[in-house]
Amino acid sequence: MANVELQKFADEWIAAWNSHDIERILSHYSNDLSITTPMIKTIMGVEDGTLDDITAIRNYWQTALNKVPDLHFELIEAVEGVNSVALYYKSIMNKRVIEVMFFDDYGKVNKMFAHYT
Repeated sequence: MANVELQKFADEWIAAWNSHDIERILSHYSNDLSITTPMIKTIMGVEDGTLDDITAIRNYWQTALNKVPDLHFELIEAVEGVNSVALYYKSIMNKRVIEVMFFDDYGKVNKMFAHYT
């Protein structure tokens, strides 16, 4: 992923979340997505913090968006790895998040891990 593409992805990803449009958010992800985040444990009560079913992920994200109507992310930095990116951003309640996303062969995120401060 070239630096320009990295910044474009990061900016669009942040804008999608800030729009609260679930379809726009999901457009970045593959249908075989697996996500792991402590927020799944908090919001959904899933002990290992992982969801790997796109319908469950959609429901989780829609629930989160409904619970936090003023959700707003602010990008701090975006860095790239091998078929992956890490976005460092400010989230709700001034929490800092590093989200590492891995891409499939079609340029869609198929695995994501979130880390909160």
